Amino acid sequence: MIVMINGAFGAGKTTVATKLMERMDHALLYDPEIVGYMLREMIPNEVKLPVEQTGDFQDFLMWKTLVVEVAKQLKQTYGRDLIVPMTIYKKDYFNTIYKGFSELDEETFHFCLTAEKQTIFNRLLARGEEPGNWCFAQTDKCLEGYQDSCFEQFIQTDHRDVEQIVDLICAEIGFIPKGDGMYVGTE
Repeated sequence: MIVMINGAFGAGKTTVATKLMERMDHALLYDPEIVGYMLREMIPNEVKLPVEQTGDFQDFLMWKTLVVEVAKQLKQTYGRDLIVPMTIYKKDYFNTIYKGFSELDEETFHFCLTAEKQTIFNRLLARGEEPGNWCFAQTDKCLEGYQDSCFEQFIQTDHRDVEQIVDLICAEIGFIPKGDGMYVGTE
């Protein structure tokens, strides 16, 4: 199983993914940002292609392919479910990665955590982000991008706590409580 947790910076992806990890005892947390950081470190500015010179590692041509390939290697090597928190709002990038994940595992789920702009800003400030930094600058792009139905299934997070959000995800992916806080698949 692959569970994608998407949303703007500050929507709660990492918090939800971490809590979901506590319930899914057979999962790995896979953050595609690490692939982006690797590419950013490896490819100097003078080597970057013009389309890659945006300041966003998701624009590296190899990023989408490597995100799927790393997921494939993780699944093949360790045989674990993957929980994948990521901010991806560009439709073509999303479609490429979602299709790739779905080809790796037919049990691929996508959840897009949404919140009002002010809620997102409040959360970014609470985690120590500086007003106006890169995370803040991405908010409008994310909120606009997530208007596309390709990003469904949406979970509004403004007035839900983390446990409620994780409960919704567990219900959707077919995990039921065992009674000790862990969840088991329904198959």
